[in-house]
Amino acid sequence: MVAFIGLTGGIGAGKSAALDALERLGAAVLSTDRVVHELYESPAVIAAVSERFGAAVAPGGVVDRSALAEAAFATGHGREWLEDMLWPRVGERMQRWRRQVEQRSPPPRAAVVEVPLLFEAGMEGGFDATIAVIADEQIRSERAGARGHQALAERAARQLSQGEKAQRATYVVVNDGTVDELRRKLSAVLDMLPA
Repeated sequence: MVAFIGLTGGIGAGKSAALDALERLGAAVLSTDRVVHELYESPAVIAAVSERFGAAVAPGGVVDRSALAEAAFATGHGREWLEDMLWPRVGERMQRWRRQVEQRSPPPRAAVVEVPLLFEAGMEGGFDATIAVIADEQIRSERAGARGHQALAERAARQLSQGEKAQRATYVVVNDGTVDELRRKLSAVLDMLPA
C-alpha cells in the first residue's frame, strides 16, 4: 500500500511549492485546486453555477473564477452551496486517482493530495497522515499579495489558524527558507512515513 497523505496549509504558506517538491522527491501528487479548475470546465458544473449565480459567472459558457468567487463568497449560503456541489465530485476524482496510483510499478514514495481546507472540511480521517505547511505571517502575506489573491481576508477567515492546523497535523513543515530547505524537510517527512 502506498501511504495516502493529505497536505494543507494557510494561504501563502507554500502548499503548491511543497506539492512540487514532493513530486520531485518521488511522490505522486494531486492538487484539489487543480481538480476544481478542471471541474469548472465541465458542462454540468458550468450549467449549475450559471443557474445558481447567473450568467455573469460563466460568460460565453466559460466560468470566470473571480466572478464566481465574488458571487459565492457574498453569502455563507452561496459558498456552502458551491462547496456542496463541488466536493463530492472532487472526492470521486481523488479516489479514482488513488486507485490508479496504487497500481503503479514501481510504487511512488507516497500519494499526496493538497487540500487547502483539509481540517475545516473534516477530511483528515481519509488519509494515513497529514502534513501542515506553515510560514511566518509576514512571509505569507507577501507571497499571497504577490499572487494577487482576491478576497484574501475572507478566505483566511474561513481557515483554521496556522497553529490549529499544525496542532492537528501528523507532520509540520515550516516553510520560511529556500526551496532546497523545503525539499530537505519534506524528504525527511517522506522517510518517516509508514512503509
